[in-house]
Amino acid sequence: MSHIVVIGYGMVGSRFVEDLTTADHAGEHLVTVLGDEACEPYNRVLLSDVVAGTRGLSAIALPAPDHPRVTVQRGVAVRAIDRGRRDVVLADDTRVPYDELVIATGAAARVPTVPGLGDDPAGGDLPSGVHVLRSIDDAREIIAATLNARRAIVLGGGVLGLEAASGLARRDLAVTVVHPSPALMERQLDEAASRVVESTLRRTGVDQRVGVGAQEIVVEEGRLRRVQLTNGEVLAADLLVLCTGTVPHVALAAEAGLEVDRGVLVDADLTTSDSHVHAIGDCAQPPGGASGLVAQGWEQARRLADLLTGRDPEAVTAGVGDVVKPKTHGVDIVTMGVCGSGRVDDPGLRVVRLSDPAAGRHLEIVVRDGLLVGAAAVGAGRVGTDLITTYTRRTPLPADPAHLLLPAIAPAATTTRRDSPSLIPDRATICRCNGVTKGDIRAEFASGATTVEQIAASTRATTGCGGCTDAVCGILDWLGADTGPSQPTTAPGEGGFTPGKHDQDRAETRAS
Repeated sequence: MSHIVVIGYGMVGSRFVEDLTTADHAGEHLVTVLGDEACEPYNRVLLSDVVAGTRGLSAIALPAPDHPRVTVQRGVAVRAIDRGRRDVVLADDTRVPYDELVIATGAAARVPTVPGLGDDPAGGDLPSGVHVLRSIDDAREIIAATLNARRAIVLGGGVLGLEAASGLARRDLAVTVVHPSPALMERQLDEAASRVVESTLRRTGVDQRVGVGAQEIVVEEGRLRRVQLTNGEVLAADLLVLCTGTVPHVALAAEAGLEVDRGVLVDADLTTSDSHVHAIGDCAQPPGGASGLVAQGWEQARRLADLLTGRDPEAVTAGVGDVVKPKTHGVDIVTMGVCGSGRVDDPGLRVVRLSDPAAGRHLEIVVRDGLLVGAAAVGAGRVGTDLITTYTRRTPLPADPAHLLLPAIAPAATTTRRDSPSLIPDRATICRCNGVTKGDIRAEFASGATTVEQIAASTRATTGCGGCTDAVCGILDWLGADTGPSQPTTAPGEGGFTPGKHDQDRAETRAS
């Protein structure tokens, strides 16, 4: 019997164990999981919802492995990997032997080099009032800090930065995002799209300084007081949240002599320079690069589980997980594929744009060979959802792709009915993170899964970024309605679904 050791008990490590035990029909593998956090696995993607108060800590818990061949050790620090002896050395010098080792150590929050952040900011030695947002403990500390804070600064205007800023604004703090790049979410948005996001964010209580960095963090009597910007402006602050990217945890791999770059280098089969050692998730650097999104890590977990159990694996989809939909209250943003500032000059690309800053709306689609290869939609509502479906399913486009943008300017009366669940095809993907379609939800409902929790348990829908929760609730309301599918309900909301009896499910999921 083969012994597989997994270092890391986060979103990807726990998913790998789940996939492995599901695929291991012959019972040929024993699994030991070593997690450095003392708690059960949780959805790190939803930490910004916890900060916002729209979800409680219990609502982001992930299923813990419950299998006779799986042993989980929580709160365990791994000191070294001994490849010669094929074992893992723990902090107390205990050795855990392995036949196959899976490194799923994730990444740490990157702390920028700014005067005033302390002698060892990367090691967690941050001044009082300064926080990162990477773990459940970080979220708890930020929530506690908001009780006595009035002015907050978020350093970094990427996806996490905007989500954190939106969450703090919902707790009635005056929030300013400081972002040195010329555009917010510069990986996904160009400057024109960013300007629309900026104006819409201000209406929700989030101010910004874009194209300006932090020059110094001013700390007095051991506590944050203000932040001096590179343009000379000084902003008073009681709370500073650093959302300036991540740094993959590669120290264990590097010290063990494995090849590392930014992440642990792996081939298409997630195998490192040692054939018995594998890496998945945020710590891994696959040939096509890492997206930084959980969907890619989950695909890697599934593929590696198939490989280690002898099943014929599906290839990891190129560009998987590149649909981005930040959880920013009152600001609707969707991006995917080749778009914004990430788009390079290519004569084979056709770009169609509709930008109306006064209306808080910006759309851009990128087309190649009759297919949608990228899009950015700000303030476009249902159009953004339709673009996701077109992009992920590689649906052929009309001769004039501008027709994709027309619903954004069409009268509401002409688009209301098309949002009905009855008119959404069963093949349409509802949960992007886990690839769950409307048909999957219908089938599980028919089998007795009638609540959000039951659907999550059977399909994993809603357990990723959480963006599909309202859509799943709407489909369940529709399926359970006495009127049946011939008389669908329609109303605005995620997926255009009418609130119904599953509002309580949604409220409990988001309760603080």
